[in-house]
Amino acid sequence: MSWAFLRDLLSGVNKYSTGIGRIWVAVVFIFRLLVYVAAAENIWKYEHHEFECNIKQPGCENVCFDHFFPVSHIRLWALQLIIVSTPSLLVVFHVAYRENREKHCNQKLYKSPAEIDGGLLCTYLISLILKTGFEIVFLVLFYKLYNGFKVPRLVKCDIRPCPNTVDCYISKPTEKMIFLYFLVATSCLCIVLNLSELSYLIFK
Repeated sequence: MSWAFLRDLLSGVNKYSTGIGRIWVAVVFIFRLLVYVAAAENIWKYEHHEFECNIKQPGCENVCFDHFFPVSHIRLWALQLIIVSTPSLLVVFHVAYRENREKHCNQKLYKSPAEIDGGLLCTYLISLILKTGFEIVFLVLFYKLYNGFKVPRLVKCDIRPCPNTVDCYISKPTEKMIFLYFLVATSCLCIVLNLSELSYLIFK
């Protein structure tokens, strides 16, 4: 897929954001999106082919891989990036609505269509709450799907059609775990930034 749309979306929202919001955009774009595209995607590229079990029973390796990795880490990370960036569209649409309304009325209805006040402030706050909620949901999802934020070197599988308990080995587990911790750390940082911006706007 092309990430250009997400990049353009984040850049467009940047001009309506507070200082904390601009830091959030930088973290998402540099530490999450670019890391994903430049490095993380390649680590999980051949994860299924490199998943090995000490038995050649037809179908055993496939069902064991599906059991321990119901959703690929990297695909879930990509989905998280898309979902947590989507609420920013609310702000873009609201500003577009303001500008369109002024155009149709042929008069200036707002001090500045991009100024965060009134209805736009409510939209911005809602987008922050949604982004924070989505981040938390995905962290819980990662934790539940993979039994914690870790990638084991060895997993034992006894699911049919495996004839008995077999040992399966995950490729590059240390490297994958480092990137998983990085994912969790940047996600937590984004939650802190969203809550800080939310508090700043409310108290301001």
